[in-house]
Amino acid sequence: MTSRLSGLGFAAAVLLGGALVTLTLSGPATSEYWVEDLTGEASPVQQAKALVGLVRQRPIPTADFAPTTHAGLPPLGANTFFEQEVEEWKVRRSMEMLRDAGVKWIRQEFPWDRIEPSVKGRYEDAFGSTWTNYDRTVRLAPEYGLQVMPRLTLPPNWTRADNSVPRAPPDNYNDYGDFVAAVVERYRGRVHYYQLWNEPNTVLEWGQPPNAADFVRLLHIGYERAKRADPAAVIIAPALSPTIGTPDGANVSDLTFLQEMYEQGASTAFDIMSAQGYGLWTGPGDRRADTYRTNFARVQLVRELMVKNGDSRKPIWLAEMGWSALPPDFPGDAIHGRVTEEQQARYTAQALQRIQAEWPWVGVTFLWHFRRVSDDERSQAVFYFRMVDPDFTPRPVYRAVQAVGTEPPVLDYGWRPITHVAIARTAGWQSSVRTVDGIGAPALAAQDPGESLSFRVRGRQVLLQLPPIPAGGSLAVTVNQRPSGVIRPQGPGTGPTATAFLPGTNALPDGVNTIELRPVGDGLVVLAGIQVLAADREPAPMAAGVMVLLAALLALQLTFRASAGSDR
Repeated sequence: MTSRLSGLGFAAAVLLGGALVTLTLSGPATSEYWVEDLTGEASPVQQAKALVGLVRQRPIPTADFAPTTHAGLPPLGANTFFEQEVEEWKVRRSMEMLRDAGVKWIRQEFPWDRIEPSVKGRYEDAFGSTWTNYDRTVRLAPEYGLQVMPRLTLPPNWTRADNSVPRAPPDNYNDYGDFVAAVVERYRGRVHYYQLWNEPNTVLEWGQPPNAADFVRLLHIGYERAKRADPAAVIIAPALSPTIGTPDGANVSDLTFLQEMYEQGASTAFDIMSAQGYGLWTGPGDRRADTYRTNFARVQLVRELMVKNGDSRKPIWLAEMGWSALPPDFPGDAIHGRVTEEQQARYTAQALQRIQAEWPWVGVTFLWHFRRVSDDERSQAVFYFRMVDPDFTPRPVYRAVQAVGTEPPVLDYGWRPITHVAIARTAGWQSSVRTVDGIGAPALAAQDPGESLSFRVRGRQVLLQLPPIPAGGSLAVTVNQRPSGVIRPQGPGTGPTATAFLPGTNALPDGVNTIELRPVGDGLVVLAGIQVLAADREPAPMAAGVMVLLAALLALQLTFRASAGSDR
């Protein structure tokens, strides 16, 4: 028996060593937490389970090369609570710190029950105009390079005959439409994006058992009234709460509710999809995307439903994304998960990097959240998502976000519009709209050899989308300051947009490369989009490492069982 135990123990040690070597060789270890970064799990047992899930994970169709509307915008935003601030200097200090972290957007609640609190059409309370704090936010934001996305929620009591249930929708949905119209009319030309409602698949935010048909009816009314008030307004669907649902019907799975929304005709009632990007207990490296799992990867299942329902031309904006650094001695339940502050900082930075590198259909990500206004809220679990304390002391997550948010923008994997924030161009390029794969996409045109367009790119290959034009010119391509050839767009015609490899980009070096395009010849050149192909992924070494690891764990289990038997 002793020799058998020794043999099993030796085999387990060899297999574990082999697993670690194989996994290490399959991808560079970028930090001491590389296995945790790879799996999103901190403990060895959970890491092993996550690796098994990685091998078993089914492919998820997300239409990564489908052109999307409202694409190429600055990607980083944050949730704020400026309506609760009394002193303007605190709003200014917050906006200054947001700007310094690379944040370009704020998602700010414009609660209906505070703006139109007591009587329909009356926008004042005992302190004066109820618009004051919201006007202040909209007025100050441009000074700091910020755009505001109002979130329009929370019906006041006067909208319901029965107020026994807070947050319930109004009895007359047209009252909500009137409120939406009032906000959009007031900020027309200064605010361009609006989100209607929040998490209607939960009783907490809908105020009664969720019903997709009822909500879609409300969404249509809000959408139509917003467009009438400002045809240029862009409407974001509410983010659904990531949940598997509850037996009592108080909460409905976000995936089930979204499919029901589509079946009720919701696709014509919003311009941009929204989702929540919470990791809860695991990091962004957790790639197990399953209907029964609420983790960061669940966003891919939302995208899958969009593709299934023919809505792949719309992007997803993450309305809330983050991890809770709840202290170990917090007296309440960890209802939002719990990670350390170091993990919170690392996970948030990695999540932003993963979105950039792998999810081209995600537009803006709003971090949850920037700052709560009072230390009195430390008794609430939601407080510990914060980037800075009420006294403006930055937490580690703020510095991590700042490091990512202030990096020069790069084009990564997937389809990217030619007007992407990472693309720099001289003043002579003319903007227009061209049809690309069935949608109107921004295009740029030039013919003067003095014009140029340049961008930094991370990928293996780069393709350019070129609409057909009569007597088109050519483009000289420079890669990393070295001339690499000339590309000639297709000639006259009304055919589909062509996609062509850029000379010199068929096998780009690892890391970030710089590409410059210049018109040559006498004809006009028109550019409509860029596709970036990622480096080939080799799952075989990873799979081998996983299998060796599993064999090691099995050998250890047999060792322990045999040891237990010999002790009896």
